Amino acid sequence: MTAPSTPPGDPRDELPGHLPALRAFAMSLTRNSARADDLVQDTIVKAWSNIDKFRPGSNLRAWLFTILRNTFYSDLRKRRRELPDPDGLHAARLCEKPAHDGRLAMNDFLRAFDQLSPEHREVLVLVGASGFAYEEAAQMMGVAVGTVKSRANRARARLAELLHLEKGEDILVAADKAALGVIGQSGIAAA
Repeated sequence: MTAPSTPPGDPRDELPGHLPALRAFAMSLTRNSARADDLVQDTIVKAWSNIDKFRPGSNLRAWLFTILRNTFYSDLRKRRRELPDPDGLHAARLCEKPAHDGRLAMNDFLRAFDQLSPEHREVLVLVGASGFAYEEAAQMMGVAVGTVKSRANRARARLAELLHLEKGEDILVAADKAALGVIGQSGIAAA
């Protein structure tokens, strides 16, 4: 009579026994002990999380070596596409302020701008956003220069009041260059 076959053990129990061979293989690939240790760690994590893909009865060491090798070459391909930036100088140049602050300020500005009278909006667009001189705006509007100056002053004051700005405070202080560019293109920014 033959003894009943024992069910195969959990392959995860065998992983620690393969660590020295994995580390030696990783060292031969990386030539750096820290990178080799990281590579072995990544291999064990991948093997552990994909243990259901391991076929019981097959060669666990060969499966682990394949994972290690594939991980090494994947990392190598990824590093070739990356720009070395140990001091973070390149990354610092890529940094951008969140655009939401500028958008929020722009939304507040547009709501307030819409509450102005048509004459006040007109004068702010001509003098503030479009950059026309008071004299040019007066000629286009068919009014005296003093009227344009007075309307522009009252329009700015009303806009500041609607935006709850303190004297000298600017709603667009926190806006980034992109938001200011959008505001400038809209024809109402420099009010």
